[in-house]
Amino acid sequence: MGFHPFVQFVRSIQGKLQTNMFGGMNGQNPQHIAFIRQMQRELENTDVMAIPFKKLNVTVFDIETTGFYPDKGDQIISIGAIKIISGKVSEDNFYSLVHFDEPLPSEIKELTGLSEDDLEKAPPLSEVLISFLEFVKEMPLVAHHANHEKSFMQYSSWKLFRTPFKHRILDTSFLYRITDPNKVLWKLEDICEFYNIPVKERHHALGDAKLTAILWCCLIEEVHKVGCSNLKEVYECIARLR
Repeated sequence: MGFHPFVQFVRSIQGKLQTNMFGGMNGQNPQHIAFIRQMQRELENTDVMAIPFKKLNVTVFDIETTGFYPDKGDQIISIGAIKIISGKVSEDNFYSLVHFDEPLPSEIKELTGLSEDDLEKAPPLSEVLISFLEFVKEMPLVAHHANHEKSFMQYSSWKLFRTPFKHRILDTSFLYRITDPNKVLWKLEDICEFYNIPVKERHHALGDAKLTAILWCCLIEEVHKVGCSNLKEVYECIARLR
C-alpha cells in the first residue's frame, strides 16, 4: 500500500518521457498529424496524369542537406520552392533554413555558404515541413534528379509524423530522357547551360529551385515537340525506351 504513490509517480514520469519522445523529438502533435492526413485524402482524389502540361500547376523544390543518407543521420538544413502556374514560373516562393545544432561538415559549409550560427536559430524540421506542405497544398512536386529529395522527404515524414510521404515527385530527367535518350544524368548547372539558362545562386535551396523551374518549362516545350502533352504520355514514352 505504501508503494502506490511511488508507482504512480514513476508511471507519470514514464508518460511524460513518452510524450516528449514522440511529441517533442519526433515532432508529432495532433494538429500536424490531422493536417497531413487531410492533405493525403485530398491527394488521393487528385489525378494529374492527364492534365495538359500548360495547365499543370506544380511546385518545384530543392533541399540542402548535411550528406546523402538520411538513414545514417544526414539531415535537411534548408528547403526552397517556387510554383509554376499554367506553364509559367510564378513569383510565389518558399524558403526556410532548418534547425541543426551540430558542427556542419566543412564541405557543406563551403558548398552552401551556410554556417552553424545560421542554423542554430532556425525552426525545427517538423515546423518547416508543415509550412512547406501548406505552401505546396495538393500540387505535385518537381525536383532535379529527385531521388535525393524523395529519400529525405520520405524518411523525414515517417520519422516525424509516422506517415508516408504521398506527394508525387516528378523528376526533370524524365523529360530530358525523352528529348534525347542519349543524355547522361547531367548536373543542374550543366543542363542549364545547355539550354542557355543563366546559372545563379547555385547550391542555395531557393536558387536551385528557381533554376529547376526554368529548366522544367524549357523541357516541357521540348517534349511537346516529340508529341507528349501530359504526364501519361511521358511515362508511356519512357516505357518504350526501356
